[in-house]
Amino acid sequence: MTLTPPEASDALDADENTPLAVSLRLAVLKKRSDFLRAARARRQGTASMMVQMRDRRDDDLAVRVGFTCSKKVGNAVARNRAKRRLREAARAVLPQHGADGCDYVLIGRAEVTANRPFDLLIGDLRYALKKLHAQK
Repeated sequence: MTLTPPEASDALDADENTPLAVSLRLAVLKKRSDFLRAARARRQGTASMMVQMRDRRDDDLAVRVGFTCSKKVGNAVARNRAKRRLREAARAVLPQHGADGCDYVLIGRAEVTANRPFDLLIGDLRYALKKLHAQK
């Protein structure tokens, strides 16, 4: 038995205005030096996270993002869950609200980031970005 995927035209027939799902990947910060530079830049706290923003002032217009959670958030399982939620919030918000040529670091908060309703988590990130961009 072979399974075949549905045709793309069938997906569009249901509703012409519904876009097909697209996976969007953000450039991820991996070097410690990038995290340290962001730590010296602007920051904005919200109920569920701390957001740090650094304007790189270079020719690369990519939006880069990093994620971190300290041991105060909990054990490895709790930290990983908090970072997964921060990654999904960043994927949902940064393509529309992130500034070109900026690095963002999202820092999880103990017991809040992993348990906050996702729509409020996204709202917190949008609020932080709005405040950070106003300081620019």
